[in-house]
Amino acid sequence: MALAARLANFFQKKGIDYRELPIDQVLNLDAAVMASGRPQNEFVQATLLIDIEGVMMAIHRFDSALDLDAVRQLTGRRLQPLTARQTTRLFSDCDPGFAPPIGSAYGLKMLIDEDVLNLDRAVFTAGTDNSLVEVDGRSLRLALAGARKAQLVIRGQGNGDRKALSLDEVADKLQKLYRLPPMPALALRILRLTANTEATARELAELIEFDPSLTAQIMRYARSALFNYPGQVNSVQEAVTRVLGFDRVAHIALGIASVRAFEVPRQGMLGMDAFWRHSLYCAFVCQSLAVRCDLDKGLAYLCGLLHNFGLLLVGHLFPAEFDELNQLREANPEASMHSLEQQVFGRADSQEILAVGHGAIGGILHRLWQLPDPVIKSAGMHQHPGYHGEHERYVLVVQLANALLKPRGIGDEFNPDDVPSLLEALGFDAGILDGLEQEVDRVAPELDALATSLSA
Repeated sequence: MALAARLANFFQKKGIDYRELPIDQVLNLDAAVMASGRPQNEFVQATLLIDIEGVMMAIHRFDSALDLDAVRQLTGRRLQPLTARQTTRLFSDCDPGFAPPIGSAYGLKMLIDEDVLNLDRAVFTAGTDNSLVEVDGRSLRLALAGARKAQLVIRGQGNGDRKALSLDEVADKLQKLYRLPPMPALALRILRLTANTEATARELAELIEFDPSLTAQIMRYARSALFNYPGQVNSVQEAVTRVLGFDRVAHIALGIASVRAFEVPRQGMLGMDAFWRHSLYCAFVCQSLAVRCDLDKGLAYLCGLLHNFGLLLVGHLFPAEFDELNQLREANPEASMHSLEQQVFGRADSQEILAVGHGAIGGILHRLWQLPDPVIKSAGMHQHPGYHGEHERYVLVVQLANALLKPRGIGDEFNPDDVPSLLEALGFDAGILDGLEQEVDRVAPELDALATSLSA
């Protein structure tokens, strides 16, 4: 048993106290942790990353998963994991798979997760397949001096790396493996009616009035302070003709009726209560933005309202995993949803298809339900900053709406957005933000009340 040569020399040069822990020869770091008999939360590991600027070592606890999106955002670099061959070449004095998490011993720049610095003691690989090293907290901090610290991980146990799949493969597997919910009959009838250019307000009202619950929701919407209609609204037809208009009523009704396809818990940051609040606020802001950039405001409203349907499908198909995702969301407010979904959905069996993210899953469902193309694209791409492509302006409007709602605690992720870039891409200047904030402030109580009524 011995330490890797460069690690031993580094400890000696820096005067760092440590204790060697012999273990039986093992195949990998996971096995070493198990063989040690020590708690997992004492172990520290290294994740090695590379780009054209060179190699960087990210150091975090063994019982956590590195949030690569957060690392890229923090560094401004397009870092990717090193291959096993690259790692073996760099750590030539170590057994393969046993790189010590002490970057300075190997001349590497280091990022360190904040949780590591709070450890009273730490255990990590000594660079060999039959030994570990234990140091106290002071010695660990000395060994990691000079590292840049930040929150780098998703807290909680996950399932590792995922196989990348194309959206066509995901759509095909979804249909083969799962009984996807069909569009509810009422939603389908509303969708077909909106496709008919000869459809009348009376026909739409009569269709909605077949459903007492939907009728009540539309009436509540029309009578709300969102529209400040001065007179009485006594029927759905009056709501269509006097207050809301054909397209808005159709879109609201379509959204409400479509959600009935899913069984999702109400509680949590991803539950149905939060979903409706997020969707209504996002739809309102999207509509307001559309007026300012010459987009169809009804279609923009629908894009905002339905962009997060993928979360409902995930919750409907995988309730246990959805509950785990909900808990991770609560524990990791700074992490992106993409990172959390990568953490939860497995690399094995059929669930790997969900690692593409709830946005892509929602876009696939919208396509299967034959919703308008901008709605499909907004759902599928709202998790992709810098998107360029079909229906780009509708996607950007949804992204900007989500960005503006984050400071209010509304939405499913709260990592920072590049608001100036979104404004520029849509042809706005920062001066519109104050006006939007005032509009949202004015209608917030009504939107909150509507969200509560819809999720009940």
